[in-house]
Amino acid sequence: MPKLLIIGFVWPEPKSSAAGSRMMQLMQLFLNEGYTITFASPCAKSEKAVNLKDFNVDSVAIELNHSSFDDFVSALKPDVVLFDRFMMEEQFGWRVAEQCPEALRILDTEDLHCLRKGRAQAVKDNKPFDNSYLFRDIAKREIASIYRCDFSLIISKAEMALLTNAFKVPEQLLHYLPFLMDAISEDEQNALPRFNEREHFVTIGNFLHPPNLDAVKYLKESIWPNIRAQLKTAELHVYGAYVNDKIKQYDDKKNGFYIKGFAENVNEVMQKARVCLSPLRFGAGLKGKFFDAMHNGTPFITTSIGAEGIVDANDNHAFVTDSVDEMVNHAAALYQDEILWQQQQQFGFHLLADKFNKKVHERKFLNQLEEALANKDRNRLQNFTGAMLNFHTMQSTKYMSRWIEAKNSNS
Repeated sequence: MPKLLIIGFVWPEPKSSAAGSRMMQLMQLFLNEGYTITFASPCAKSEKAVNLKDFNVDSVAIELNHSSFDDFVSALKPDVVLFDRFMMEEQFGWRVAEQCPEALRILDTEDLHCLRKGRAQAVKDNKPFDNSYLFRDIAKREIASIYRCDFSLIISKAEMALLTNAFKVPEQLLHYLPFLMDAISEDEQNALPRFNEREHFVTIGNFLHPPNLDAVKYLKESIWPNIRAQLKTAELHVYGAYVNDKIKQYDDKKNGFYIKGFAENVNEVMQKARVCLSPLRFGAGLKGKFFDAMHNGTPFITTSIGAEGIVDANDNHAFVTDSVDEMVNHAAALYQDEILWQQQQQFGFHLLADKFNKKVHERKFLNQLEEALANKDRNRLQNFTGAMLNFHTMQSTKYMSRWIEAKNSNS
């Protein structure tokens, strides 16, 4: 049986974050293809981490800057190594290349960190986002990691375009793999709560993720008071893992703004709500909250950044806007107009079936994986930039890591 080693930035928490759900989808894909999987991470496990034994996946704790990883990976002899975010490729990629040069190396970017962080800084500076925010040191690290791998998984078509157009990354190093979603059958649609069986607005997101913190602040200060002025009895229920003091201070029951905390069952939460409202002002990748909403027949309202990679300009979706006034008016209309609400619900079902069809994207990925395994040497020969970055980066990272290891052993 072929072996897959996943080196995780964190242990998967599918109930807490879209990244955790994404990782579970990837593992299931490989399991279905007969791979044995080992998931390794240097991160401490939280109480919300999934029990990987339940999915027939082995768990191994590994150390940063320690040669014990070399012994571990050389004994495992994986056929494929998947790095969860570029930071893990930076830390362990050179060790994998040294100990298991024949292993196929895949980077799962999750989202483009350079894009998310650049947008966050632009919002902080109150300036328009441009390439001066994009072409920074983190981009140099992230793009270098993409070149060093055999290919990288990109979750959004918008990020595919950014990598090929702005950074000139060759398309053969990239593979578009969004969230893998099952179409919602007519019977499943009919079983969902109707318009009149739902009430209130909902937003959800892991509060360790800065875009979600900012969105709640933006809702509380700029958007919700105006919605509440039109919809006197409506409430906004804010869900998410890792509620902190910054979030708790926004709880305002008098004005219908409720901080609910961790959602044990996201489907139940979404099916009770009439509208999902999440005005993300920065971020990257695909936003899992909107897939949860569409899966449960809950129309959503968001910004252009929130809808990026989900709703195209030609989709004629009326509820994507960066204007506060328009968002408030959309919220009032969608909350009160049953026909409009039903149209947007059907639009969500259509998006899942048309753009994020699990069977279609799994087959494309497996074809890419098969080609990459069969032609690994040829493809690496054609990627001279990657070979060059592997050579130079391996040396600098290697000796810095060795220095840290020696320093730690002598302290």
